[in-house]
Amino acid sequence: MLIVYNNVHPRHHGRVEMFRGALVEGVEVPARVERVRQELVRRGMGRFELPGEMDLALLNKVHAPSFVAFLRGAWEEWVALDPGNAGRDALPSYWPIRAFRSDVVPDSFVARLGQYTFDAGTPLTAGSWDAACEGANCAITAARRVLAGEPAAFALTRPPGHHAGRDYFGGYCFLNNAALAAQALRDGGAQRVAILDVDYHHGNGTQTIFYDRPDVLFVSIHADPRTDYPYYIGYPEETGAGLGEGFNVNLPLPRGTDGAAWCRALEMALQRIQAFKADALVVSLGVDTYEGDPISGFRLTHDDFLRVGSRLGRLAMPTVLVFEGGYAVDDIGINTANVLQAYLSEGVGLAR
Repeated sequence: MLIVYNNVHPRHHGRVEMFRGALVEGVEVPARVERVRQELVRRGMGRFELPGEMDLALLNKVHAPSFVAFLRGAWEEWVALDPGNAGRDALPSYWPIRAFRSDVVPDSFVARLGQYTFDAGTPLTAGSWDAACEGANCAITAARRVLAGEPAAFALTRPPGHHAGRDYFGGYCFLNNAALAAQALRDGGAQRVAILDVDYHHGNGTQTIFYDRPDVLFVSIHADPRTDYPYYIGYPEETGAGLGEGFNVNLPLPRGTDGAAWCRALEMALQRIQAFKADALVVSLGVDTYEGDPISGFRLTHDDFLRVGSRLGRLAMPTVLVFEGGYAVDDIGINTANVLQAYLSEGVGLAR
């Protein structure tokens, strides 16, 4: 399988994140990607390549140009507030919620930081823009390689992307890699694109980006937002708006869901994708559904990830897989490689 690798991802390495009133050590760390890369190399599974030149026009098509401009210059503005900030990551303190206005962009950097994010758990660091931009580039490159004839490609990158919306970041995500891959597929000639999000947490950013569009189907299997992040979105009644009505499918599951129950939900998701008759598929591949994940609550095992990959491979669709969550660092390589290995074993011609 072609693997498009983000070799600058370690530039984003948050010192701390805010969790329930305390500054704690972050779990979204460079070792996540490196363990996956090492396991794929050990199994001899992939052809690694670096991404091509960044398509800023596509980036500004999926994300608001003002938001992209903010992210690009955010670190410099943060340090300009106080030279001492060079030793501290940027975390927001204010948000324009409910009756507050969000249509006016303040001059104050700390106000804009809150306007463009939705949590205090996503540290913005000196290298966040470089890592996120190159990650977006990986997803776009993977999509274009699939358009050029690769049966499947895997964007191995961090920070993840599916929580990032058109004009906000959060949930460890800055730019929405899966959405960028889907848009690249559409722009390249795919008339219908399906996105399947299998991360433990709902892909709120991806949902909102495509919520009113009939050309991109979004299907998400995730933890019930009544109990799990991102809490305020991801419910079954959210089915799309306007022309997009019926093209958004949420399949929330309770904490404690095991592999058998999760795979039943996967079958429901794949039925919707097949009925949609998509020309290409994007998979937001989070492996934080693993039973040992420190911030999640499902109970999938190593073998369950083989089952997931096998079932996806049997779709035999042009596919872009984009790495998302998964925080059990010691096992993340095994779980991710199991998905890809089983995928390749099922997909006709995919192991070329």
